[in-house]
Amino acid sequence: MIEIAGKQVFTELSEIVDPAHTALLVVDMQRDFCCADGCFGRLGVDLSMYPPVIERAGELIEGARQAGVHLVFIQMTVLPGQASDSPAQIRFNLRMHDGHHGSAEPLTYALDGSEGQQFVPGLEPCDGEIVVKKYRSSGFWGTNLGLVLRSNGIKSVVVCGCTTEGCVESTARDAMFSDYYVVIATDAVGSDDPAQHDASMYLMARRFDLATTEDIRKIWAS
Repeated sequence: MIEIAGKQVFTELSEIVDPAHTALLVVDMQRDFCCADGCFGRLGVDLSMYPPVIERAGELIEGARQAGVHLVFIQMTVLPGQASDSPAQIRFNLRMHDGHHGSAEPLTYALDGSEGQQFVPGLEPCDGEIVVKKYRSSGFWGTNLGLVLRSNGIKSVVVCGCTTEGCVESTARDAMFSDYYVVIATDAVGSDDPAQHDASMYLMARRFDLATTEDIRKIWAS
């Protein structure tokens, strides 16, 4: 810890991810994005990055539970009839997924109440754990995530999940703008586009703290 302008600033990973003031944000680990039988898998999207990400995320979730770290599962959600999608959001989705499905229609994924919206098997929240539904890339935009974190005295967030360059980075940036310390779990984030994953990690390394799940779990277990 250092002092700048009379303010105490965490500088060590052990200070930043102290279980007493840390939340683990599990971003969009849902069947439509990560599983072969989900929307992206059925379209032939490359999901090869996800099996190890799922395994590491599972270890991180278990470590959080054992250490008493607050867990928040963030769940991408689309309302029936795309009632939650503005014209600009639809255009965004068309550009983002162009080339994957060869259609002028946006992909239909994470429909509220659908099987594809559900969390990846093995990464489901336990009873009493918090689920935050979101309707945009960031877990903070139009949700109660900030309220939940403030109400529980959270100072730091560890972020894992998908997609690295999309919802993970968007959530991480909004966390920083909301004055939280941000740690990216490097081996527990992934994408269906490795090049975009690498580009996002390059950018985030210059903005946030990065750590492996093993390093984070060691601190939580100490």
